[in-house]
Amino acid sequence: MKVKIKKLKDLERKITISVEVEEYSSKFRSKIKNIKTKAKIDGFRKGNVPDDVLEQRYGQTVHGEVVNELIQESYPKAISENNIRPASSPKVTIDSEDPTKPLAYSALIEVFPEIKIKFSKWTSYEDFSIDIEDDDIDKAIADILRRYGEWKDVKREAQLDDQVVIDFLGKINGEEFEGNSAKDFKLILGSKSMIPGFEDSLIGKKPSSFKINCKFPDDYFKKNLAGVEAEFEIELKNVQQITEAKVDKDLFEKLQMDVKDLPEFKEEIVKRMNNEVTIQEKELTKESIYETLLKTNSFNAPKATINEQADLMRKDALMRIGHTEENAGDDLFPINTFIEKAEKRVKLDLLFAEMVKHFELNVTKEQIDNFVEEESKRYKDPEQYKKWIVGQPQQLEQFRMVVLEQQLVEKLENVLKSKKKVIKFSELANKQV
Repeated sequence: MKVKIKKLKDLERKITISVEVEEYSSKFRSKIKNIKTKAKIDGFRKGNVPDDVLEQRYGQTVHGEVVNELIQESYPKAISENNIRPASSPKVTIDSEDPTKPLAYSALIEVFPEIKIKFSKWTSYEDFSIDIEDDDIDKAIADILRRYGEWKDVKREAQLDDQVVIDFLGKINGEEFEGNSAKDFKLILGSKSMIPGFEDSLIGKKPSSFKINCKFPDDYFKKNLAGVEAEFEIELKNVQQITEAKVDKDLFEKLQMDVKDLPEFKEEIVKRMNNEVTIQEKELTKESIYETLLKTNSFNAPKATINEQADLMRKDALMRIGHTEENAGDDLFPINTFIEKAEKRVKLDLLFAEMVKHFELNVTKEQIDNFVEEESKRYKDPEQYKKWIVGQPQQLEQFRMVVLEQQLVEKLENVLKSKKKVIKFSELANKQV
């Protein structure tokens, strides 16, 4: 077997492989011999059919099988012997399949990049610290009281922060469209959960029937609706105002808090906020570390892998709104809208794998057991959880990756330069982790 490798654009490679005539002939003769023991052809006894007759009848089929087998056997061998790391399935073109000459074919593939990790002395990651102020605590409590409050009908015009119960039917140029209607739909005015102008058009209205006009955003996730004006027939049934929950035993039970009064309730809220802050500080810092590494390690990622990741992201987005690829058109969450995030994800995965090798990291059974022990404390019956998790290999693998990432982040914090970044608790909502 002879192998030639040609570099094309970026990570594309053309692998040309030729297989000796002897290998072809050996396989061909073996298959003909096997057929000979079984073939039943008029005029000949079983097992005595001449080879030339067999080749005339079965030769084309056998030839195709042999060529396919030789490709299936030689391609992996060529990849292995030349230390090639394919990132895509090969696109095979047969250049020559003349039985009297070596079988020649070429395979177009993308390969994974060779990455040599660089740690910049000049670029710093941001080590996040989050400040909780008294106002943040008051807002958190107010939000809880509102979320656990009760909506009650009021006899007045709808105002900002009210909840309305509506039926609506949307049309574009007199024609209905997918997702254009709902019955007894509950909508909090000011939640910005509808297209621009929809909620604003309901403010100041009393229970009645009327029409409103709205325009879908230009970047709307359904391309066929982006930038299009629609008319909605509205039946406003109820206007409701929130009655906030009381700080009492009933609320404590709903929140699963072991507290007795307002001071203890406030203390528990602060404790939970501090726990959230600890998690968010780590996540934001980790994100900054990864962004720093992406800036200092420039390389191309395989397009095939990026497209696969983008497809997974699209499937996840569709699933979240109750759709699948089969019942969603190409205009619903177009694949190209995920390419940028997919490329970043792929590059981070490649960097992660290289850095794990660079630092020679591994996860021991003891570390997994310790992680499971900590996880079990979140459940009412820790022992039952620990028994259950033993039979969950996929979950344990996820835990292994979490522990591995924790080790990696610790290493990177020691290797990279950092600068302190202090933000307010109220800014968390605007941070994308």
